[in-house]
Amino acid sequence: MATPSPSPDQQPVRLVPRAGEPAVGPPAGDPAMVALPSFVVGSVALGMVLIGVVPATAVGASMPIIIAAAAGMFVATIWAARIGQNASAGITGVFGSFFLSYALLVLGLTHNWYGIAPTAVADTQKMFVISWIAIVTMLVLISVRLPMIYGLLFVLIDVSLVLNLLGIIQNSTNLAKAAGWVLMAVAATIVYLFLGAASHDTGGKELPLGPPILHA
Repeated sequence: MATPSPSPDQQPVRLVPRAGEPAVGPPAGDPAMVALPSFVVGSVALGMVLIGVVPATAVGASMPIIIAAAAGMFVATIWAARIGQNASAGITGVFGSFFLSYALLVLGLTHNWYGIAPTAVADTQKMFVISWIAIVTMLVLISVRLPMIYGLLFVLIDVSLVLNLLGIIQNSTNLAKAAGWVLMAVAATIVYLFLGAASHDTGGKELPLGPPILHA
């Protein structure tokens, strides 16, 4: 007697479906092809700001790139949700929100949109970074069921945020630069994911992503 096929809700969730797996939902393409380049450009721009490629007085120079990265992530979020890739939609939505909130923070502080006194700017930045550390740490915890490279990615993002927080607390440019270099490692990891997705979507083999730490 034939075994009934699992429903779409019971199918294993992958951010980049492997070759040969049955498609879940309509064959509507791969949102990773939009999400990953957007993530790369946003990470590189923010990393260069922290490293000091632009002076502190020109931090707004990254805003067009950061806002465009957020827009790309949100497009990928809607696309992924539409085809039932719930894990992918959640992750891209989180980082799209991060880029957008960073842009709003920087623009708000530089244009005094929120009425924050100069003496409270550092505390505002701490609140921002701590809030996102909590969210990314949550992603680290759920990544145990995803391919190992996603856990590495989220850990690197968490490390960068913690270094940035310490740099704000200690007013240390060296710690801020360290956070920027870790973000460059984040960008390199995402480039690897993009190359794997692009290879898969053009008929080639997917690059190895590593086994999940915790199997179902």
